[in-house]
Amino acid sequence: MGNRFQVTDRFADGAQYIGGRLRPGTSGRTHSVVDPATGESVYTYTLASTADVDEAVAAAKAAFPGWAGATPGERSDALHRFAAVLAERAEDFARVESLQCGKPIRLTTEFDVPGTIDNTAFFAGAARHLQGQSAAEYSGDHTSYVRREPLGVVGSIAPWNYPLQMAAWKILPAIAAGNTIVLKPAELTPLTSLMFAQAAREAGIPDGVINVVTGTGQEAGEHLVGHPDVVMTSFTGSTPVGKRVAEVATATVKRLHLELGGKAPFVVFDDADLEAAAHGAVAASLINSGQDCTAATRAYVQPPLFDAFVARVAELMETVRLGDPADPATDLGPLVSHVHRDRVAGFVERARGYATVVTGGEAPGGELKNGAYYRPTLITGAAQDSEVVQSEIFGPVLVALPFDTDDEGIRLANDTPYGLAASAWSRDVYRANRATREIKAGCVWVNDHIPIISEMPHGGSKASGYGKDMSAYSFEEYTQVKHVMFDNTAVAAKDWHRTIFGDR
Repeated sequence: MGNRFQVTDRFADGAQYIGGRLRPGTSGRTHSVVDPATGESVYTYTLASTADVDEAVAAAKAAFPGWAGATPGERSDALHRFAAVLAERAEDFARVESLQCGKPIRLTTEFDVPGTIDNTAFFAGAARHLQGQSAAEYSGDHTSYVRREPLGVVGSIAPWNYPLQMAAWKILPAIAAGNTIVLKPAELTPLTSLMFAQAAREAGIPDGVINVVTGTGQEAGEHLVGHPDVVMTSFTGSTPVGKRVAEVATATVKRLHLELGGKAPFVVFDDADLEAAAHGAVAASLINSGQDCTAATRAYVQPPLFDAFVARVAELMETVRLGDPADPATDLGPLVSHVHRDRVAGFVERARGYATVVTGGEAPGGELKNGAYYRPTLITGAAQDSEVVQSEIFGPVLVALPFDTDDEGIRLANDTPYGLAASAWSRDVYRANRATREIKAGCVWVNDHIPIISEMPHGGSKASGYGKDMSAYSFEEYTQVKHVMFDNTAVAAKDWHRTIFGDR
């Protein structure tokens, strides 16, 4: 294998993008982007310090009046140009995303990059729709209407599993609404976030509107979230880190959006199409090597389908091709790092003491031995309160459990701290509709699991957080609702004044 895309020259000036230019960080500490397929370093950079965060926030603050003052049409035009630039650079984005994450090139080419371009085009349209309540005389003596105004400087933190798409989900609704932003990507995978910001400049989006600081969560991240000039924080990541983000943000009374962990149930009723459910379970549990907060992790299957489902899923998992992410024939790439691969393996090894590993449960050897690979894994026989059922593994691991009645299936689906995504598999519209009502999750698919679209919101409940990415619902979160009220009477001494002073 080895490097397929040289990034050192592209980012020779550093991994901080502040005020429209790349520059090195000033922390004095370096970090390497590692190709998880080979374990080789592909780019080493200096991490951001708190001073770099301050400069990025200052650049965003300086750019805010001009960008907020642009008309919705002007912001829309800039975002349409942005989508065109991204389309022109699609191949580069796909290759770099594959390189830094270990994603198969098929996934980045057919999912990550086109999804990001589509999201950009969607928010180009949304920029023209800052809608509020229609003007009316609600009191009789006044005309009221609602304005939606940008908030100011947004400070957002994106995760390592979908670096490009998550950068877009944070940046696009914020700037479409007229805000400016400082984004902190994961230090493992900053490259496409930096490319995204550079592409925005090529499209004519003014310097300072989008800034990227690449540093650790403890230093750059906490300083960004707690910065007094940052008025909103949007964070995607684990629930424990999300709790810390909330603590820091609360100290300065920021608006907060949290998209946290998940443990998505995959509920298969006894009238489901078995072949469709089995194929869906394999795809939904293995997407991005299982490093997806909406990935299917808990398959609850009603008899008499349970045994056949387990056998068919195991059979399909054994056909999945692990290999070089740059090879279009590869189905499954490595996990993001060896540290994370070992964490996933630890869950499976501990599960052997109380459950059955039907297939997988090991790292491959041979020519893949240097990469952070892990085979697709299916586990049965685990108890509902066991670690592999309750905890977010974030790897290519699916646990299958039986259930008897519909009531039990829905109860088990809801029986984790999380509430991000779920799916129900049935030919019965009433049964499926009940599941969509009663399963507590931000998204419930019926007879499918994973597809997302720009027009619909993404976000969870319970320990999965609150707030929405994508869609008009996301756009609304980045605006402040202002009530404007005009007196229509031109009367100096109004009747209501008598409640305070004087006579009628």
